[in-house]
Amino acid sequence: MVAAGDAGKIGVAEKLGIEPDMVVQELGWDEDVDDEVRAAVEERCGSELLDEDAQDVMDVVLLWWRDGDGDLADDLVDAIGPLADDGVVWVLTPKTGREGYVEPSDIAEAAKTAGLSSASPVSLSEDWSATRLIGAKAKPKSKR
Repeated sequence: MVAAGDAGKIGVAEKLGIEPDMVVQELGWDEDVDDEVRAAVEERCGSELLDEDAQDVMDVVLLWWRDGDGDLADDLVDAIGPLADDGVVWVLTPKTGREGYVEPSDIAEAAKTAGLSSASPVSLSEDWSATRLIGAKAKPKSKR
């Protein structure tokens, strides 16, 4: 049973498709990230998020990205290196009007350059949204 205070956190992890025992890597962490999103993902997968030094095969990569962080396409190519064949990259960006906001078209262009396809962004929190990217080998997300 989920406590009332935990319902929102688990909902965020479920929006990201996080399941128990998934291996999740986090890239682009900085002090502005949403710690509640991070906690929800850790709680749902049952372990801490791995950093850029991890050598595991990843089920999910969470890439916190802000305007001015560099070349998104290059970072996406790096992010998909350890990704499982059916793995997913989520690009987490500040929402419209927030410092560091990234245009969805910029994400889509970088994804295409990296050999990924993107979906429409989803809202994660008051300040952050996420865009799901998958490679050619990944299966589309099933409808429940």
